[in-house]
Order: sequence, then C-alpha cells, then structure tokens
Amino acid sequence: MSGKTLAHKILEGHLVDGKMEPGEEIGIKIDQTLTQDATGTMAYLEFEAMGIPRVRTDLSVSYVDHNTLQTDFRNADDHRYLQSIAARYGIVFSRPGNGICHQLHLERFGIPGKTLLGSDSHTPTGGGIGMIAIGAGGLDVAAAMAGEPFYLKMPEIVNVRLTGKLPPFVSAKDVILEVLRRIGVKGAVNKILEYTGPGVKTLSVPERATITNMGTETGATTSIFPSDEITREFMKAQGREKDWRPLAPDPDAEYDELIEINLSELEPLIALPHSPGNVKKVSEVEGIKVDQVAIGSCTNSSLRDLMVAAHLLDGRRVHNNVSLVISPGSRQVVLHLVKDGLFANFIKAGARILENACGPCIGMGQAPPTSGVSVRTFNRNFLGRSGTKSAQVYLSSVETAVACAVFGEITDPRKLGKYPGIKLPERFIIDDGMFIYPPEDGNRVEIVRGPNIKPLPDFEPLPEVITGKVLIKVGDNITTDHILPGGAKILPLRSNIPEISKYTFSVIDPEFYSRAKAEGGGLIVGGENYGQGSSREHAAIAPRYLGIRAVLVKSFARIHRANLINFGILPLLFDNPDDYEKIEQGDVLSIATKDVDSGKLVVKNEAKNCTINVHHDLSERELSMVKAGGKLTYIKEKNRR
Repeated sequence: MSGKTLAHKILEGHLVDGKMEPGEEIGIKIDQTLTQDATGTMAYLEFEAMGIPRVRTDLSVSYVDHNTLQTDFRNADDHRYLQSIAARYGIVFSRPGNGICHQLHLERFGIPGKTLLGSDSHTPTGGGIGMIAIGAGGLDVAAAMAGEPFYLKMPEIVNVRLTGKLPPFVSAKDVILEVLRRIGVKGAVNKILEYTGPGVKTLSVPERATITNMGTETGATTSIFPSDEITREFMKAQGREKDWRPLAPDPDAEYDELIEINLSELEPLIALPHSPGNVKKVSEVEGIKVDQVAIGSCTNSSLRDLMVAAHLLDGRRVHNNVSLVISPGSRQVVLHLVKDGLFANFIKAGARILENACGPCIGMGQAPPTSGVSVRTFNRNFLGRSGTKSAQVYLSSVETAVACAVFGEITDPRKLGKYPGIKLPERFIIDDGMFIYPPEDGNRVEIVRGPNIKPLPDFEPLPEVITGKVLIKVGDNITTDHILPGGAKILPLRSNIPEISKYTFSVIDPEFYSRAKAEGGGLIVGGENYGQGSSREHAAIAPRYLGIRAVLVKSFARIHRANLINFGILPLLFDNPDDYEKIEQGDVLSIATKDVDSGKLVVKNEAKNCTINVHHDLSERELSMVKAGGKLTYIKEKNRR
C-alpha cells in the first residue's frame, strides 16, 4: 500500500462525510475559523440567522483589517457590530490596527495539522505552518462556526518539489510567480499544492506563507508545507512551541501530479497587468517608468519582508517621481522594526507609512494616478482593483519593488548591490493586547447595529421554469472584482445588500444594475474560470438580489461556484463549450428545471430559436440547497427536522 501525502493525512483525520477520491464530495470538521470585516459582517448576520447560541469551533477569530478607512460612520459602525457579536457568541476580536488577518493568524493562532476556514480567499496562508487552510464564502464560514462540516470536492494533490536554494535578490514571491508562470490562474482548480523536497528546508515560515498565500491565484483549494524544525523554531519564537508537532508526507507518498522547481535557477519575476498569471522575468521588462510602489499586503508584509526592504533602503532615497507606501502586516512587525532602528530607514528614504491593514491591496486608499504604473508586492492586479481603472499594476517581490522605488523604473533588484543578511529574532515581541477575548457567558451582551446594517433578504426556492434575458455576456477569467468591486467607495456597503447591488458589474458594464432592475432579473453567460479571485460572497448575493437564478459558463472558479449554490443560483455548464457562441446579451432564455435532478437540462434560446444542452455537477446536498433557495434555508429546514 502506497504512503499518504500530508494533505491526505490531515483531511483524513478531519473527515466526517464522503470518500477521499478525487472529484468526490467530502465533508470535513473545521477546527478554526477567521473572518475579516469586509466579509465578516455578512457572515455574522448569517450566523445570527441560524439561531446557534455560541460558536462550536475550537477557535474563531474576527479580524478588522479591510474596511479601516473611516470616511463616514459605516465602517466604524460595522466594527462596533463585529466587536459586540464576538463577545456575544464566543469569538476572539482583533481590533482595527492590530494587523492583517493572515499575518496575525500565522503569528498567534495557527497550529500544524489543524483545519482553518476563512471568509477570505487568501486563508491558505496558514498552509505555511502546516495547516489545511481554505478560503470560502461567509455563509460557509458561518455554517462551520455553527458546527456544520465544510464540504468540498476532494482535490487532487500536486507535489511541488523544491530543490536548490534561492540566489540573492530572488525570494519566495518569485517561487510562486514561477508556479503561476507555469500553470496559470486556473491550473490548480480543485487541487492542493503540497511543497516537498530539500529546498523546503531553505525557506522560513514567513517565506512559506508567501507561497501558500499567493497559491490562491492558481485556483488551488489550498497549499501546504510540512511542519518541521523550521516551523518549530518559528512557533517557539512566538511563544507557542506547545502547539507545534511534526508533520510530513510518507516517504513513498503518491501524488497526482509533479512540478519540479530548482530554486537555484530562479531569477526575479514580475506579473504584468492585469493578471497574476501574466508572468515575465524582470529583466525582460526593465525600463518601464514607475509612478507608485506599494510594499505590504498579506503576501509580503511579514517581519522578514520589511527587514529586507528597510535594509535595502538604508542610505537611499525614493525616486522623485515615485510614491512609496509601506503597509506592515502586524503590530509585532512594527515593534521589531522600531526596536531595531529599521523603521527610521523607511522614513529617511521618503516612504509613506500606512496602518497595519490591507489598504491599497483591496483598493482602500492609495489609488495610482491616471494611467499610472504601480509595482506592488500584493497578490492581485485585476483591472480596476487598485481604484484607478486606467492604472497598470505589476506584482513583484519586495526586492524588486525596492529597486523600482529607488530607480524610478522597473529594475532588476540585483542592481541594488549586496544582498542584506536577514535573521529572524529568537523571540518575537509578543503583545496580544489588541485581541479582545469573549466572556464565558455572552448572553447579556447587547449587539450594536448601525443604520447601514441591513438584514439578509429572503430568497425563494428554485422555480419550475427559469425565464429571462441574458443581462450580460462576459469572457474568460472574469473575477469577483469584475462582478462586485471593492474599493473605498463600495466596501463600506458590504452589510447592505440593496445598496451594494447597485455596483454589480459596474467595472465592465455601468448599465447592468439598471438593466437588471428593469427586467426584474435574468441570466448571466460567461466563459472559462468564471468568478476567480476573492471569496466575497457578495458577488453572488448581489446578483441573486437582482433576480439572477442561473449562470451559464464554460467553467467556474471553486469558491464562487460554492457561493452561487449557497444563495440559490443554479450554476450551469455548457455540454459543448462552443455553444457559448449561440447566445448573445439580450437573448431570452428559458430553462425548465423539472429535470434538474438528472443533472442534464435544455436551454431554449427564444431569440435564436435553438436549444442548447447544459448540465450541472451538483452533489445531492448542493442540489437540495439550490432547490431550497440557498444554504441558510437548507440549514434551517434541516435543523427543524
């Protein structure tokens, strides 16, 4: 009998339903959950609706790191709501300014071998410490807090075997950019990327976390590194050695696929607009004038990253035509930079220091100038995500970002000279004062609701016939940023579905909302990898609120497919992808759902007088949710039985 992969071992230890065969639906027990404020407000409204008196996980943490720009009362009101909900239901609350959820969770709460479900697509950051950490929609996270299993298709396990050692000025960011260069933004859908090989030992936990974080952009369910002595050293330095345990695949583990990367052969890479998968060597695109550089985000805001940036900026000045902004990942990172005198390097170099939050990564401030070039150490560069639709956003390592800031143009970081020696502290500065732990009994806690917090709309069951116009037809790799944008203007509306729905598809079709309202709903047609990117369930809730009952595409991204199901939207796939060409925006389609149990349906295109065969790949459980009108109704009905 062949050995087991690390991912198999952890999933098997948490399996509560299904068979662990690729493509089969499995249900796993969730040990920990995390939310952030942009998705968390809705997740907790959903949790409240379930009527559960207290969370049933080992640990649930509510982080505030997205909607921290307070231009009016709405974000501040959401934060008060989140704090009161946390106290009421037994959740740890991380105050605004404490740091970015993934960085903080890695530092203070991540445990090798545990499962973590987060209402943020970059939750796989936890794989850097040996967790099965998965991003999901808020309703799935709310269900996990209520003690429900998390269901997913059993992924294939891909062995990413690392050999060699990274050369100077080549970093972990270049490793994941190399993976993206090879397999693209949908090459790991329904797969887990498991890192093995002698090269693993050369990477610190923060470097591993950078790789697992941005593995999300490949479409992967999650990514994971073994828990070894390097993991132990990190956890010991965090004062959490008691939570460490060694975890590794069996020596004879069998994988579904193999990717081999020799770290010694890598060179600095960069992702060009407007996709994380559009990767080139930095040396191939040198010389492009740069207007802005941003260092931070959950991908590259660790102490290791900012120590590198601070040392490289020592004695240097930011180019006169460049704005450099720094977003530290946590208060712990800042405290170390101040203690070691490195924080001053940023100030002297002319950098602008932002708070410990996501900030520019989700369009919350620092939008580039018109048609500006922004080089960012972030994980996404989708069209318009920065807040400036005409901007050209590039994704790079910290080393490359510093070189761009200093020289004023895209520059190979090896031109900076000698690479600094970086050593993480043997003991991190530990100050958990901005975590608020819940009382033992939260029944007397009053939940605070601002006027912008609206209850979830009621959604009716699946009708016998879905009829309506195609309200929009889109191409391949449509992101949740296209469907429901972020940014400083829209993010504060996350707890108000009627208001936020007005921005549905506004990035690519400003008339969509008015058209959907005039028609009273309809259908959406798309291409490959529809719904890639963020876990934001609002990209499903808002269309559902506007009357969308079915989406017809060539293929779905994992999280968005789950979110459509959670809110009663039927996700349909063309039998023949070429039939995509037989439908145009404005065509009236009709779908009889009486055969929905068979998985095969026929779409009548009234405008073209033709029929198109489609199918769904829903499990019996998922189909029951769609029929009921969504997961919330399904759970309520199940609990009443």
